Amino acid sequence: MPKAKPLTPDDFRRAALSFPGAEEGSHHGAADFRLEGRIFASLAHQAHGLGNLFLDPAQQAEFIATRPGIFTPAPGGWGRMGVTHIVLAAATPDDLARGMETAYSRRAAINAAARRKRPAARKIRLL
Repeated sequence: MPKAKPLTPDDFRRAALSFPGAEEGSHHGAADFRLEGRIFASLAHQAHGLGNLFLDPAQQAEFIATRPGIFTPAPGGWGRMGVTHIVLAAATPDDLARGMETAYSRRAAINAAARRKRPAARKIRLL
């Protein structure tokens, strides 16, 4: 069976933009992918063959445990907060789909919780 074609930054971009409401933006010159203005994935390290998924630390640990070498923590504090590299050339389309779905769903849940916490708009009475 022939080896599957390696994933590319364009594959990552298509996966990120396939979700409802997802938009491409830019942060420090790198493509990022947002839901309601908040980042859930980026291509900040595409020159190194990596995509970034914004997971929580528990999700990150699960991905790294089940697919070591495909998923790795970003260096430093970002990695400790859950930002996770996906090695595009080594990942399968299923790896990318699972990682992207998890990052997008996490962002959607955080955004929904933030909306619930916002105070209701007050009506202003004019005299």
